[in-house]
Amino acid sequence: MVTAKTTSLGRAPAQLAGGWEVGLLLFLVLLYVGGMSVNPTFFASTEALHALLRDTSRVGIIAVGMTFVIVNKDLDLSVGSVYGLVAVVFARLFAPSFLDLGIAASVLLCLLLGAAIGLLNGVLVTILKAPAFIATLTILFIGRGFVLALTHGQAIYYSDKANEFPLFFHLGETNVLGFNNQILIFAVVAATGAYVLAKTRWGYETFATGGNEQAAVYAGIPTRWVRIRAYLISALCATLAALLSAAQDKGVTPLYGVSWELTVIASVIIGGASILGGRGRVIGSCLGAAVVVLIDKVLREGWPITRIVVIDGENVAVNARFTLPAGAVLVFLGLLLVAAVLVEPYLIRRQVAGRFWAWLRGRPPPPAYEMGGVALEGVQTKGAMAGDLGLETAGFGRFFARRDALAIVLTVLLWLTGLALRPDYWWNLSNTFAILLNYTELALIAVGLTYVIAAGDIDLSVGAVLALAGSTAAYFLKVLGADPLTAVAMGLLAGMVAGLVNATVTVGFKLPAFIATLGMFYIARGLAAWFVAGQQLTGWPESYNLLGRKANDVLLHFGFSLPPGFVRTVAEVVSVQTIWMFFVALAAGIVLAYTPFGLKVLSTGGNLRAAAYAGINTNRVRFLALLLSALCASMAGIINVAYFRSFNPVAGQFRELDAIAAVIIGGGSIFGGYGTMIGSLAGAAAITLVRALLQLNVQGFTMPQHWINVFIGVILIVAVLVDIWVRQANIFGRVRSWRARRGQAVEAKHAG
Repeated sequence: MVTAKTTSLGRAPAQLAGGWEVGLLLFLVLLYVGGMSVNPTFFASTEALHALLRDTSRVGIIAVGMTFVIVNKDLDLSVGSVYGLVAVVFARLFAPSFLDLGIAASVLLCLLLGAAIGLLNGVLVTILKAPAFIATLTILFIGRGFVLALTHGQAIYYSDKANEFPLFFHLGETNVLGFNNQILIFAVVAATGAYVLAKTRWGYETFATGGNEQAAVYAGIPTRWVRIRAYLISALCATLAALLSAAQDKGVTPLYGVSWELTVIASVIIGGASILGGRGRVIGSCLGAAVVVLIDKVLREGWPITRIVVIDGENVAVNARFTLPAGAVLVFLGLLLVAAVLVEPYLIRRQVAGRFWAWLRGRPPPPAYEMGGVALEGVQTKGAMAGDLGLETAGFGRFFARRDALAIVLTVLLWLTGLALRPDYWWNLSNTFAILLNYTELALIAVGLTYVIAAGDIDLSVGAVLALAGSTAAYFLKVLGADPLTAVAMGLLAGMVAGLVNATVTVGFKLPAFIATLGMFYIARGLAAWFVAGQQLTGWPESYNLLGRKANDVLLHFGFSLPPGFVRTVAEVVSVQTIWMFFVALAAGIVLAYTPFGLKVLSTGGNLRAAAYAGINTNRVRFLALLLSALCASMAGIINVAYFRSFNPVAGQFRELDAIAAVIIGGGSIFGGYGTMIGSLAGAAAITLVRALLQLNVQGFTMPQHWINVFIGVILIVAVLVDIWVRQANIFGRVRSWRARRGQAVEAKHAG
């Protein structure tokens, strides 16, 4: 008789903490010792350790909630805005200079606000089926717009009234044991979150949903509610952190929560969670938060140095401190996010540490984690009915069956609305072309983004790449004194390098495009501020500024004078950048619509697997699309500097929001497979006209800029939902088919 031989799979992975957390703890100790060596005056003190734990508490509390979301295979980019918005709303509710409510009412309303935002995120992602990064990114921008609008860019303080409510505000202060109460609250939240995720049914449902949602549905798990619940937990954790900040600072500034989504996501990924879902531990996320906060403190505190200052001919040694330039910390955190996401597939899933440890002990290596995604993956084929309908109809019906018809009609209606509201302004030719100048920048970005979205990817970094290219050109012009041609070349090179990194990380390392470009969003924005030291630069040769001037100005600069007439009138209002944008869009439109490469782009976005089976090099297509997007954003940055004759580090802010909305409104699908240049240009025109209308002075009223950004955010999420529920589901086609069938039934009844 032969005895069957069985192979043990070894111990199950630890649920609360494991070897990864031990490694993080050791790394944290080494990092703190490193901080002590470079800046002993700060990090060698007990106050520094206490400040680290206190600041980690708020980030760690948000990271607890984010862990549930990421384990669910979702993402929440709105936590920074939720944190800032709740703190601002609390200040306006509680401060005597505003509503002057009591502490209980203020806290309760803030909790309700946080829960409402979490519920909104959950509904958008699960029930309305908006992609998580688009839904929560839109809420991020909307929330940030609300923060700036409610504060008017000013801080709000309420320290005197805070003395009347010591019980609540003591939460942000040091207790009798000598440490801040926020640390204790963080410990309670972390312990509760760790237990719930590892030892309860909620945790089991979360892991099952993130690991394989379809299998979880078959097992009877209410996956929609599980995902909504995670967003509620995430938003409430951000709300709690905001209330603790309000208790500690007894005031709020407009900068609350800026870039915190980056810090929190990096913390969770460093803590061992998988961006692909199905794995993560709260204890690891909390240790990851401590690592990120400590790195941030080491970079921001700098290190002591000695400077030699000449006074009356004598060299005098002066103690000083070296700190990194503006934007450097943001660059490092962006790099940290991308590196943390790369750690998961290349170190954790392959069990590199465990295999090395087994090799040292001479034991068999542990099995690597499964490298694939979900077990069942649905094939995406979208819009066949809509395409067939467009071919079958004729005349106006055929036009309205086009996906870009909405943008074209909307553009016409918006222009007529402006004409009706302010005919004195709108009908003026120079004012019309002034609007066109604002349109040019957005249209250029939308041209490149059309290829990316049609290929099934996304580029969240276009606004930051615009700023990076502009800052590089401005730096070469102003600081290095370079000629305009060199400045243009270096600006384009900087933007293209950013695009190359996006493409390499997305295609080569197989990271989700939204994660790769989100990291570049912060890296490029930080580099843009770094190059110009956070200051506005201006004053360079007029020959460079010609890139943003009117066509007639350029002709006069080179000694050509047009005779009076229609041609001269047009040349006096049409800008060089508009002409350049037209030719770029024309070439890109022809390639997308009439060449094999354009067909490959649409095929790759429509069904990646089928395109690969058909012999299309989908990696090459996606790579080139991301490069084109960066090139178009770089050209917009070069023109931005010439048009304004200066560079501001905030250039391109919210442009990614505008550009994505323009492409989606123009008929592009957020899921890929669709896109036309006419539609994207019409969508960009619609967004530009909306901004122009909202800024239009009508009977003395003009909407503030921050509220305009909120409005554009709402437009984006509505456009995405229209794409999902009207275009993808072909609602209009179904209604027409139903009416046709009903008409045939009525005719048959009468004939019978």
